Amino acid sequence: MTTMLDWHAAWQALIHHPLFGVGITLAAFQLSFAAYEKTRWVFLQPVLLSALLVIGVLLLCGLSYADYADSAQLLTVMLGPATVALAVPLYLNLRRIRELFAPIVITLLVAGVTATALGMALAWLFGAERMILMTLAPKSVTSPIAMLVAEQIGGVVALAAVFVMITGVLGAIFGPALLRRCGVHHPAARGMALGLTAHAVGTAQALQESDECGAFAALAMSLMGVMTAVLLPLVVTLLL
Repeated sequence: MTTMLDWHAAWQALIHHPLFGVGITLAAFQLSFAAYEKTRWVFLQPVLLSALLVIGVLLLCGLSYADYADSAQLLTVMLGPATVALAVPLYLNLRRIRELFAPIVITLLVAGVTATALGMALAWLFGAERMILMTLAPKSVTSPIAMLVAEQIGGVVALAAVFVMITGVLGAIFGPALLRRCGVHHPAARGMALGLTAHAVGTAQALQESDECGAFAALAMSLMGVMTAVLLPLVVTLLL
């Protein structure tokens, strides 16, 4: 009995450790990344698979999302430095970005507006209510910006994060193959497409292809985030 109690106490101490969330998240991602690198199967996309693994661990351990969020705060803090680190490939490809400045701006405006409008239009055609439309609108930008914008325009913050994750994972899974099938092979064009539509997950995928592709994806993700944060609340206010 004493042994069982000791094991139970040790197990409870482990799963409630302040860094338990960090540990299982990093372990799940490393396992997922290794599986993807070995097989190159699109449905083993690391973000998707690691999220499913973390959910499974939490269910097995009987932990709530609040418990996990508290123990994974360190990773949340590191999101800022990780995003800033994307400036490195941008700097290394600054000359190419200057050469393609006009196409970049045109692509940002046309593709950014189209991605947002098409998502909302399809949801409206399927009978989605206004709250869902406002939640879906910022789906193509990174989570912190999407959650802030969704709150400003009357969406559901938690659901906005889910839409962002789904958009990013789907973009990273199907985007590269779809671009190849459409004959898009230029690193800058592929990077812009992945960054605009699949934000951080797409940028991570683009960085695996080449530094130039990753640089343009990071640029597209950043500019799309700024444009959405500034213009989307203004447009919604004017129209509604």
